[in-house]
Amino acid sequence: MFGDLMGMMGKLQEAQKKVEETKKRLDTVLIDENSSDNLLQVTVTANSKIRTINIDDRLFEDKEQLEDYLILTLNKALEKAAKINETELAVAAKDGMPNIPGMDLFK
Repeated sequence: MFGDLMGMMGKLQEAQKKVEETKKRLDTVLIDENSSDNLLQVTVTANSKIRTINIDDRLFEDKEQLEDYLILTLNKALEKAAKINETELAVAAKDGMPNIPGMDLFK
């Protein structure tokens, strides 16, 4: 019985390690997003950290338009980042989880 418990604890620690490694790796996964006319380009990590913002000079002429571009383009990039992050972390957690009957949390 204790052997099984120790084995499960080891598996849980392994799963936690895999999740932490995945989080670190996701800092290096970059998502590029452009406005429809390519006047604004943003890059974010899969952990939703903004890395770069490139703004065409024409957008500086209209503050409201620039704000709209930033909101739309950043939101698209962050939505993509969230999907990648969620998928990758779920896979990492599921792969390391011990087989505990009735605990199908990551299906």
